[in-house]
Amino acid sequence: MHKKIPDRTVRWGMIGAGDVCEVKSGPALQQAAGSELVAVMRRTAELAEDFAKRHKVPKWYSDADALIADDDVNAIYIATPPGTHHELTVKAASAGKPVYVEKPMARTAAECNAMIDACNNAGVPLYVAYYRRALPNFLKITELLDTDKIGSVRYVRIELNQRPTPPLVRTGDVNWRVMPEQSGGGYFYDLASHQLDFLDFALGPIESASGVASNQAGLYAAEDIVSGTFRFASGVMGSGTWCFSSSAASERDITTIVGSKGEIRYETFCGDTATVELETDTDGLESFAFDMPKHIQLGLIETVVDDLLGRGECPSTGVSGARTNRVMESICQRQDESRSSRLL
Repeated sequence: MHKKIPDRTVRWGMIGAGDVCEVKSGPALQQAAGSELVAVMRRTAELAEDFAKRHKVPKWYSDADALIADDDVNAIYIATPPGTHHELTVKAASAGKPVYVEKPMARTAAECNAMIDACNNAGVPLYVAYYRRALPNFLKITELLDTDKIGSVRYVRIELNQRPTPPLVRTGDVNWRVMPEQSGGGYFYDLASHQLDFLDFALGPIESASGVASNQAGLYAAEDIVSGTFRFASGVMGSGTWCFSSSAASERDITTIVGSKGEIRYETFCGDTATVELETDTDGLESFAFDMPKHIQLGLIETVVDDLLGRGECPSTGVSGARTNRVMESICQRQDESRSSRLL
């Protein structure tokens, strides 16, 4: 049984204050009911101080250990690259503080398992920032599935093609997303993790997966193309191709869920608006449009806060986040060969 926050307010300490924190998550920690952002940390003191001043955060640190030890902080948000997630989660858990960690949860499934164990041993909850589980367009998809709009689901097909242009390929700075020692992999780990995690949420866990990964363009060390197949515990089949060195003409982001009575089509990575398409044998094509929230993690962060205060439940936990890492490892053939291909 995990300990909940005994106070009436979750007082966050945020480790890392990069781009993702400026709009997506940092302000959301301040806006959720019963939530405050009371401290921020970056290794460069001037940047930490600048973020704190601009966002009206009372405290700032250049040392993660000092932030974790702050008695005013009763929950930790880890917004650093995946290479530090395991170490920081263990430290936060050892201090008795719940953890909300960015995605992907870690570089490897083994690190994910160690994070889960550390939090379980400390009796604190662990959440992962797969925020699509709480966005309105994705909740519409789950509603369409739950109300049998496309009948029995048969298979899922994912296609994601992107050109190797900024921000995918950068010059003059360090792009940790394509450094496997920091990220676990390339853009497949960064982007496909969102797609695979949502399918876990919508259709249940994936029980087996396989695939191949390669580096075709040679622009960085990580893989830039991945092709995989997978099977859900329910019997639904799935496949995907992720190419990060395509042409402009080939750019696309489309996931199709095919059922016995129709199909659902949607983009995972949209701008300010999103569209979900439903096409059935009886009613033809319907489209549902959604405005995306400015602070896109707010919906999920609200569920984290509600969970910590004992008034709700968060749908994205360390257990579900670890499943996504295991699936990605299996598709990229990175798992320990002694492990079974079954992932549950």
